[in-house]
Amino acid sequence: MPETQFDLIVIGAGPGGYVAAIRAAQLGMKTAIVDKEFLGGTCLNIGCIPSKALLDSTHRLSEAQHQLADHGINTGEIKVDLAKMLSRKDAVVKKMVNGVNFLMKKNKIEYFPGAARITGAGMLEVKSAEGTKTLTAGKLLIATGSAPIQIPSFSFDGKRIISSTEALTLPQAPKRMIVIGAGAIGLEMGSVWNRLGTEVIVLEFLDRILPGMDREMTTQFQRMLEKQGIKFYLSTKAEAAKVVGDKVQVTRVTGDQSVVEECDIVLVAVGRKPFTASLGLEQVGVEIDKRGFVRVNPHTYETTVPGIHAIGDVIGGLMLAHKAEEEGVACVEMLAGKAGHVNYRACPNVVYTSPELAQVGLTEEDARKERGEIRVGKFQFLANGRAVAMGEGEGLIKIIGDAKTDRLLGVHILGPHASDLIAEAVVAMEFASSVEDLARSFHAHPTLPEAMKEAALAVEKRAIHM
Repeated sequence: MPETQFDLIVIGAGPGGYVAAIRAAQLGMKTAIVDKEFLGGTCLNIGCIPSKALLDSTHRLSEAQHQLADHGINTGEIKVDLAKMLSRKDAVVKKMVNGVNFLMKKNKIEYFPGAARITGAGMLEVKSAEGTKTLTAGKLLIATGSAPIQIPSFSFDGKRIISSTEALTLPQAPKRMIVIGAGAIGLEMGSVWNRLGTEVIVLEFLDRILPGMDREMTTQFQRMLEKQGIKFYLSTKAEAAKVVGDKVQVTRVTGDQSVVEECDIVLVAVGRKPFTASLGLEQVGVEIDKRGFVRVNPHTYETTVPGIHAIGDVIGGLMLAHKAEEEGVACVEMLAGKAGHVNYRACPNVVYTSPELAQVGLTEEDARKERGEIRVGKFQFLANGRAVAMGEGEGLIKIIGDAKTDRLLGVHILGPHASDLIAEAVVAMEFASSVEDLARSFHAHPTLPEAMKEAALAVEKRAIHM
């Protein structure tokens, strides 16, 4: 006989899963959540949060080494206690995990640690060290996220050839690191170790970094990272790796030139793949596409099996925690008979390096393809009083508007606190703002957001301070 009956069981306790569970509980559903590893999922434990903790620590290190003297602050010899830095990162993660655990209890959500397998309509087996439990529910929600992609000849060994997970825990800064993949994860982790003294080389198969983001912005961004000491080889294939003692020999091919680079660590960061292994999806009829993503109705998030839904990385699209959260909320609200909707055009994307790069909406390339005639406004941070006072004058804000309707189509920010500044643009796009709406809105002086107003004014070629 089934052990426990629920209205909803969420499989996966990452941001998408636990947020969906909380919203379901708020709506009166008896809810359970299952995860084979930990509350908070990859993002909180071995992804977003620990990586940002290290990015923040190393950003402060870089400031102490290169910028504080300009402010008249002389620190003397700078020493890094890497063990303490890593310990702080772990403490941040522990605090956040405890917070999620508190939220589960507060909302009366039952947490079942263990590996889940769907055995039938509304039926789930959970295997753990304590044995196997059978749970039943009116609805199931798959939110199992994703895992790092491995590539041929670069199998992870956890020591010399690593994923982003191991890159968060290296006990000492390697002398030389090769990063395969110039996406957000590769650039963020590459930045962390570059600031800690590692020589970082990035190999990217495409002819640009950060595919999917605005080309003009990423080109300038790459130049800024190169000034920091990171070296890039674009249009380059990572062909093979050979571990020799405590070194790794990596063969890279650019055009018809093949070169062997030697390094201490290879970080493979070529993307992530949906995690669906051992869930029993195909056995119960849930369709999976050729790339491994779960097929869902894009409006309801229901899979090909009635009563089983899926959200987040496992269904594809932008693999971002906040995208999974919004899908989770929309899904359970619809299950409760309410309206649920996700505006993917208003989903921001951020690279948390220094400077940060953030965008929402269309790139300039995509806007021209979709809308034809567009107008573009740009404003450099070097003309923003607050940015100059902070010593953060590099970078710009770029705004794209429809030439006929003035509809705000896209906003791109390269510079200080871009991850915070993009929120204004997200709200504007959510409310179908015109560019003029941004240009005519008050922005306190002196602040970084004034650059947003100026970029909007620049769309009509009437920026005041540039």
